[in-house]
Amino acid sequence: MRPRVACGIAAAVALFATACGSSGGNGTGSGGGGGGAGQGSSATVHPAPAGTYPVEVADCAGKETTIAKAPTRIVTSNAASLEMLLRLGVGDRVIGTGFPPGKGTLPAALAEQGAKVPVLGEKGIPKEKLLGSGADLYLDTFGAMPMMGGGATGPSEEEYAAAGIQHVYLLSTACAGTPKAAKAPRTDFAEIENDLRRLGAVTGTGARAEELVAGMEKQVGEVRAALAAVPQEQRPSYFVFDFDAGTKQPVAVCGRQVANAVITQAGARNVFADCDADFKPGSWEDVVAKDPDWIQLAVRNRGSEEATRKAYDDAEAFLKGFPATQGLKAVREGRFVRLGSEVTTIAGVRNADAVRQIAATVHPDLMPGSAKDGQ
Repeated sequence: MRPRVACGIAAAVALFATACGSSGGNGTGSGGGGGGAGQGSSATVHPAPAGTYPVEVADCAGKETTIAKAPTRIVTSNAASLEMLLRLGVGDRVIGTGFPPGKGTLPAALAEQGAKVPVLGEKGIPKEKLLGSGADLYLDTFGAMPMMGGGATGPSEEEYAAAGIQHVYLLSTACAGTPKAAKAPRTDFAEIENDLRRLGAVTGTGARAEELVAGMEKQVGEVRAALAAVPQEQRPSYFVFDFDAGTKQPVAVCGRQVANAVITQAGARNVFADCDADFKPGSWEDVVAKDPDWIQLAVRNRGSEEATRKAYDDAEAFLKGFPATQGLKAVREGRFVRLGSEVTTIAGVRNADAVRQIAATVHPDLMPGSAKDGQ
């Protein structure tokens, strides 16, 4: 089967990208700083491992791109796509990124290398800078749809071709909010695993991609086995409270969003799973009507344990003090899951970790460990 990559925009990625873009990361280390147009052209070219080529990838509309050889000069649109490449072991081939990873947003094992990637844009990469970067591949999480002013002014496919840049997309992060997205709720990690395999094929790191997929499947499989005896109707209801999106109007995490798969595989029921979108503005009246058994305090990493803990405390204090939510079952009983939004709503390897953490919290008697595992 030929690898396929998708286009579009995922609201989850936009949320993560906003957090990263506000961090003040400047691409410290080799090639750091703002990174002007063409800056990447002086970067060292690292030899690519052998793979099976050509590789054909396609966007959401089915338009195919042929990758004739492993790329050696990759630019990523944001920290989410950058993390996938770092996990595949090709970080030394990434010559630039937009929406750089802020302090604390990447796992510790990847943070140092991620910080060395030159920053081509604190948010979206300016068109001229991207075309002049010297890249041979641009890994796009957003696609052609407008996203905070970035996608609307991005290069055309003809301009990418003229600059010698092949343009590919992530399926798992890009199509959830588009008309061509599957209407059924996402309940597994098939799209994320397929993306890892596609990128493995494109970069010649197929064996490493299979290792990552196997690790995810093992972790999720253990949770699934532990919860197999719990009937669907007895699984607790669950609401993801995105505190950083604001408190005036809650954002519903809908069925097409990757968080729905995380929640489902963790043995819970997303209260907004029937919402036919990825994200959708909601109302506190909607949340009150659902009266969830558990509420996830989904805050973004603040760069330090102390600051992140305070953000969790602030989110919990809001729910306890806000008249519309203080009577909710989860609030009255203190049933909160303290788990970052990055590992829940952003497609990636860490989604499997989130499954285990949520399951250990909402099903402490069935899962190894205790409720503290999810805190």
